[in-house]
Amino acid sequence: MVRKHLRTVAEPNTSRSGRLNRRRLLGGGAAAAGAAGIGWGAVALTGRQDTAQSPIEPFYGPHQAGIATTPQTHATFVAFDLKPGVSKADLVGILQIWTGDAARLTQGRPALADTEPELAQRPARLTVTVGLGPAVFTMAGLQDKRPSWLRPLPPFPIDRLESAWSDGDLLVQVCADEATTVSHAVRVLCRSVASLVTVRWVQRGFRNAAPGQTPRNLMGQVDGTVNIAPGTPDFDRLVWDDGAMQPWLAGGTSCVLRRIAMTLDTWDEIDQEGRELTVGRTIATGAPLTGTREFDEPDFAAVDANGIPIIPQSSHIARAHHTNDGERFLRRGYNYDDAPAPGALSNSGLLFAAYQRDVDTQFLPVQQRLAEFDALNVWTTPVGSAVFVLPPGVRSPDEYLGQSLFES
Repeated sequence: MVRKHLRTVAEPNTSRSGRLNRRRLLGGGAAAAGAAGIGWGAVALTGRQDTAQSPIEPFYGPHQAGIATTPQTHATFVAFDLKPGVSKADLVGILQIWTGDAARLTQGRPALADTEPELAQRPARLTVTVGLGPAVFTMAGLQDKRPSWLRPLPPFPIDRLESAWSDGDLLVQVCADEATTVSHAVRVLCRSVASLVTVRWVQRGFRNAAPGQTPRNLMGQVDGTVNIAPGTPDFDRLVWDDGAMQPWLAGGTSCVLRRIAMTLDTWDEIDQEGRELTVGRTIATGAPLTGTREFDEPDFAAVDANGIPIIPQSSHIARAHHTNDGERFLRRGYNYDDAPAPGALSNSGLLFAAYQRDVDTQFLPVQQRLAEFDALNVWTTPVGSAVFVLPPGVRSPDEYLGQSLFES
């Protein structure tokens, strides 16, 4: 089906009523993407052809890539709103085109109608992950197939959410180890559907660490120590949906994206002991205050000679620690460091992406504890929040992302 559809949308003269084609989707795509700030970023493109070997992540499989994949260095998250009048058939067409283009780009081949095919030659472990927001199910008349947890998170007292970083009808998560690769893929994917959607927000992030090491956030903390290992029974049970409640979602998952602003100017004024008590870990190694190595299990019951908990109950790791096994989820964080407002020194923070089978039972309890009494809240403020369902992957070129939802 996808092959046939993509041959159709590539035809330049297809204009019969009711047929969805690539010319219609492109519309004024280049101008629209540029106006939304989606493009080259700070990367200077030389135009030099580079055919060197570049690592490739598989595209086809039971799950979408970009979730269990070892996190890449660069990420861009783009949310779209569907334009008025977009039909279910239009939405299917968007997903079919994204499927075909992602299948090519992730393997180092240019997308259909790619105007810069040279930039596709270095995939650099490129992954493209697609998500659906709550409005998609209403628009497509599929309310009975919407997961019960697919809705905006409840308000928290620490939130200062801005519409510029929140919600959305569709999500595209693009990750790779080279910024040029990410920028090109984002531009191609956005341009191809510009006549049917508007860009709601674009969020770019990065992460760096030596091989085998946990990266640090811009507060200097080791970030991502406690996580679920892909390929384990825990990962399969806690991240991938089993289809019990919504059969079409088997192999899929959810994504909660939180944009967390950091007040680095005042954080810089705290001494090392204050930072470590706030987080509950040593700055140098990331070890819990009751341990010596990063991956030592924290002992929250341990007290000093005066009977005071060594790890404060208000510390970040104490509040974030799961109270039962069902509160665990996959964490994938990216730093952001955007242009500051006039007179400010920085505009920095963390793009915190959480993936789990059930937002209500896994993510929400942890977030509620953090919102109530996390010492780190003095220096961090959530300014963006969005929830998406991530459909299962495509197993062959004859399928498209979301097919199990729209054709079940």
